[in-house]
Amino acid sequence: DDESSSVIQLSSPFLFFWPHIPVNNNGHLTFNQASPEYVPYSFPGYESQDIIAGLWTDLDNSVRGFVSYQQYTSGNVLTRATQDINTHFPNLTFTASRVFVATWNKVETSFQVVLNSVSNYSFILMNYGAVTEHPVQAGYDTVNSTRYFVIPGSNHGSSISNLRISRNVDVPGRWAFRVDSGPSNSILKSKCLFYI
Repeated sequence: DDESSSVIQLSSPFLFFWPHIPVNNNGHLTFNQASPEYVPYSFPGYESQDIIAGLWTDLDNSVRGFVSYQQYTSGNVLTRATQDINTHFPNLTFTASRVFVATWNKVETSFQVVLNSVSNYSFILMNYGAVTEHPVQAGYDTVNSTRYFVIPGSNHGSSISNLRISRNVDVPGRWAFRVDSGPSNSILKSKCLFYI
């Protein structure tokens, strides 16, 4: 239930966040140490931990579904990630060199967090399928909340059911963020939803 993966050493640091990442069963990624927290706090939290909350809520994969993750440094996933980022952020010339994909599949809900990075660029993609009615927090928050974003409707412990159609890009159910030190513009046209 409220477990986490072991701390995963990323092949190279994901800019702006730590180089170590646990995947937590309750729908979020933390950096440097695992978190069993299942009750989300609202962003900005001004905490001492970086967090990417795909769908932070009380999820239970002991009955159904699974949580998986994979790091990629070559192959079709990098090609797809490169296409997606260049579509969503057309003013950049981006070629993914490493991608980290965490998927919560049918754990009361289905969603995914994809981290793309190369050199001095870092991006987060969040892909949503059917979503639970639990109180949730979705977005990201850095140490001391120097940078954060809350997907509308998911703050203050509210329940949100429209994530599979909400978006900040042209793909229903997808949110794309640039999280390095550059601007966070987002214009897009993409076809894929899940990377698995």
